[in-house]
Amino acid sequence: MKLIVGLGNPGRSYEQTRHNAGFRVVDHLAMLLGASLDRKKFKAEYGEAALPPRNHGPKAGDGRLLLAKPQTFMNLSGEAVRDLAGFYKIPREDLLVVVDDVSLPVGRLRLRQDGSAGGHNGLKDIERCLGSQAYARMRLGVGGREDSAARPAGDLAGHVLGRFGKEEEQVLAQSMGRAVEACLVWAGYGIADAMNRYNRTPEAEGPGAPRRKDETGTEG
Repeated sequence: MKLIVGLGNPGRSYEQTRHNAGFRVVDHLAMLLGASLDRKKFKAEYGEAALPPRNHGPKAGDGRLLLAKPQTFMNLSGEAVRDLAGFYKIPREDLLVVVDDVSLPVGRLRLRQDGSAGGHNGLKDIERCLGSQAYARMRLGVGGREDSAARPAGDLAGHVLGRFGKEEEQVLAQSMGRAVEACLVWAGYGIADAMNRYNRTPEAEGPGAPRRKDETGTEG
């Protein structure tokens, strides 16, 4: 079984905010797979899904996925991740965490096999609870501090708790499909394959780029 966790803040007042980008990816993934996140335990909402047959690569294992959204606030996300992984006996190499990233342009994806929290409070708490940085993460750009541009901490906090503009939502809608595909490729083929494909910009996959049939069964 693989565990895919999207981070965010619970409650209607936080819905569709930039900081809840991880929640949105898991919601889209659950909708695609026909899964319901109707279990409420371990301080999370979660449910099981089956990896589509077309994604059953060498890393797929039994093809079972556990999709989860911690219902603590962002800075306590590690408690749900630790408890879900412990109860279902999921090793760290079978964990993927999806988070927002202010250092990336809206909609840009960046996957990593492990590494530091990079200032993200949700990742910091997961590291604290797991006692390790050795788990995969996918960052979804929400803008705000691209190219290391200076921005006061208070201003940045307001930015991530704000909502996307109309044009940004259009960009994000296009990126959600790529984010969901990246989760499925990670589950079936591993983090290296997901990084090789989805860390590129969409423009790099345009008409001039080499085309191949990818693990989802489509040309890309």
